[in-house]
Amino acid sequence: MLPPTSESFSLVGYQIVLEQGDFFGYFANSIIVMVAALVFVLLLGAMAAYALAEYSFKGNVVIGLYLAIGIMIPIRLGTVGILELVVDVGIENTLFALICVYIAQGLPLSVFILTEFMRQLSSDLKNAARVDGLSEYAIFFRIVLPLIRPALATVAVFTMIPIWNDLWFPLILAPGDGVKTVTLGTQQFIGQFVTNWNAVLSALTLALVPVLILYIIFSKQLIRGITSGAVK
Repeated sequence: MLPPTSESFSLVGYQIVLEQGDFFGYFANSIIVMVAALVFVLLLGAMAAYALAEYSFKGNVVIGLYLAIGIMIPIRLGTVGILELVVDVGIENTLFALICVYIAQGLPLSVFILTEFMRQLSSDLKNAARVDGLSEYAIFFRIVLPLIRPALATVAVFTMIPIWNDLWFPLILAPGDGVKTVTLGTQQFIGQFVTNWNAVLSALTLALVPVLILYIIFSKQLIRGITSGAVK
């Protein structure tokens, strides 16, 4: 396979993408949805995991199993119910609807992974902090979270990629021009009879950039989280 030459190489696909439609708007929508969902998945997942790992209470095991079921059952099976709920609440065709769905989608895996990491943290360290007068919130934010950075990076990667690449929920919950995501916006170049593959591949290439940047940022911690399997 020969590399492209000056005669065969062309940026016409990128030109079409940037001139037709509101690609930067779609791009911004995807960024907003992904970042907002990721922040809440990590925060709420870490707080729930801390409660399950640190405290023994009635129903602890049952809650853990319930969240595990959320990993095994695809959220798309509840699409009709989700759509009805979104319409009843009045948030259809908004980014907020997508953010809520993606938070619900990412929380089970987040809690499952973070709980296992938190159970391996030293109890002596947390007890010493309590003796020094730190509150549970201070222990959580100042001691626990820094120690589970590899786990947080692992959850972040496994959460953000499905959100960024998703076409199903943007198509159903937020198909309007003002709230389209990058994946949904790319569909305008795919027709029933004619498909502009130059534009499609160019749009997908541009859409890869933020995910690649975030992966590079999280990669070091991600590798530590996957290979170690625990926090030392």
